[in-house]
Amino acid sequence: MLHSKIPAVPLAQQWQTYQETARLISPANKRQIEIIVIGTGLAGASAAATLAEQGYRVKAFCFQDSPRRAHSIAAQGGINAAKNYQNDGDSVQRLFYDTIKGGDYRSREANVYRLASISTKIIDHCVAQGVPFAREYGGMLANRAFGGTQVQRTFYAAGQTGQQLLLGAYQALERQVALGNITMYTRHELLEIVQIEGKTRGIIARNLLTGALERHFGNAVLLCSGGYSNVFYLSTNAMGSNVSATWKAHKQGALFANPCFTQIHPTCIPVAGEHQSKLTLMSESLRNDGRIWVPKTPADPRSAAEIPDRDRDYFLERRYPAYGNLVPRDIASRAVKEVCDAGFGVGRSKRAVYLDFAAALDRDGREVFQNKYGNLFAMYTQITGEDPYTVPMRIYPAVHYTMGGLWVDYELMTSIPGLYCLGEANFSEHGANRLGASALMQGLADGYFVIPATISNYLANDIGMPPISTERPEFCQSEAAVKARLDRLIRIRGTQTVTSFHQRLGKIMWAHCGIVRTETGLRSAIAELQALQVEFWQDVKIPGTVNSLNSELDLAQRVADFIELGELMCVDALHRQESCGCHFRTESQTELGEAQRQDAEYAHVAAWEYQHPHQWQFHPEALKFELAQFSQRSYK
Repeated sequence: MLHSKIPAVPLAQQWQTYQETARLISPANKRQIEIIVIGTGLAGASAAATLAEQGYRVKAFCFQDSPRRAHSIAAQGGINAAKNYQNDGDSVQRLFYDTIKGGDYRSREANVYRLASISTKIIDHCVAQGVPFAREYGGMLANRAFGGTQVQRTFYAAGQTGQQLLLGAYQALERQVALGNITMYTRHELLEIVQIEGKTRGIIARNLLTGALERHFGNAVLLCSGGYSNVFYLSTNAMGSNVSATWKAHKQGALFANPCFTQIHPTCIPVAGEHQSKLTLMSESLRNDGRIWVPKTPADPRSAAEIPDRDRDYFLERRYPAYGNLVPRDIASRAVKEVCDAGFGVGRSKRAVYLDFAAALDRDGREVFQNKYGNLFAMYTQITGEDPYTVPMRIYPAVHYTMGGLWVDYELMTSIPGLYCLGEANFSEHGANRLGASALMQGLADGYFVIPATISNYLANDIGMPPISTERPEFCQSEAAVKARLDRLIRIRGTQTVTSFHQRLGKIMWAHCGIVRTETGLRSAIAELQALQVEFWQDVKIPGTVNSLNSELDLAQRVADFIELGELMCVDALHRQESCGCHFRTESQTELGEAQRQDAEYAHVAAWEYQHPHQWQFHPEALKFELAQFSQRSYK
């Protein structure tokens, strides 16, 4: 039975009650406690900096050469907060409800309400750090709207909000490094969790420059390693983004929750050809001023400029008049795919629709657009060779964010004592679909405000405990297991590249576990993935040696984990016989072709426990709502 540790008081009082009753640790005792942080993006950097500021000794690990290269830097459009600066009716309650509704009632209510409540503090904190948010003429912070809302609550810094927020967290992190409170390990990758007497007590990490394995003790370990969208090969994630840290924890006993919940983002630059290794996102903020349309005639040969307004289908505005182009990402993505599947797509591939800014440019002028979206327009031009100031952008859905992740309780602890999970790596806030601009909000809430208040409740038990020697048998055994796995990989000496296996994995996942899913397709995918895994371990080609810099070996480990994760994703999708968010089971739809939830059977978190290869045990956590009530989502 899963215990979420949610305080047994009314929803609005839960976080305050928790903070008032949690155990505390004195500053002097904090200096005796070591915490390991894996990943230094927004969640990891903010957590490491805050915990070090409180007095804990922190070890921070990232596989990049600098925390500034974390994928958080790629976030473009903004960060949500219920400040109501626009005086348009926003509130904590509205942000909470929009998030629950946007996630299609598959989020944990207590965590979402806490997130909405904390959101206002995040903005104040980041402003104090010097984050250069856009401002109105009078000096107040500016806001814009994102999908799934009818208010403007998104704070932004042009189209590079993630970069500016990460620089703020990075500066706080580096301040603590300079003070000696954080030891920074760059070019290191976690390869195993070490447990001693049922508690997480350290990690085995690999120095990616030398190949050496290292043992590190910690009273607690925080996994802040991001999402797993690269299981699809083509995604908007950075090439290095992977699932290995959380997957290693999963195979050690941490439950993996809702793995099939992946977000398909509607505004991405379409695939140009087989040569591509990743996709590029165009911020959802563009839908504030851009109108999405396709020609009313299938395969219309005319250019966009030659098609008059009467021959255009603004299909989102037609189908969802109340929200128009600002429907949530899952609704927009499914609609775009449907019109392209019906033959109305544009461009050479016919797998694209237009995102047109002509009307807004005429209204506001080019200078206003350059201030709001200049870097996004420049990026689009650089990639496609087309100028969106004069011709519409072409966009198509792509895999972006993952709502699934390690199961955590209200304290952000996984099912393994002493192992915590923050940010996109956990499952807790976004249900079956994340609203735009909420990823940055969650990562910073977890790092700056939640984990510093909850981790002491566990670490208070370790006061006075001396550091555990890394020569203990548990560390030796974990390192031996890692070495055996690396040696097995390097000895295969097959004929097929790691990337070729990754590409095949991605095609299976997109075909059967993407936007549209069927029982037949999912069963076929599971069989294909099991066969792919056997072939991988028999015929993958990895040059070089173990005890040296070997990026192909690093990639092989990650792809091996992705293949196993892909199977669990399909198992989870097969189990969930309903449509919710962007996870459209053709067997479960309304008469109008919209997603049809099955609340009586599937209003739960699906948490999976690894047992043996190809075998998991299912643990449900029932989702109960105090303020939000189940209803069929409507954005019409």
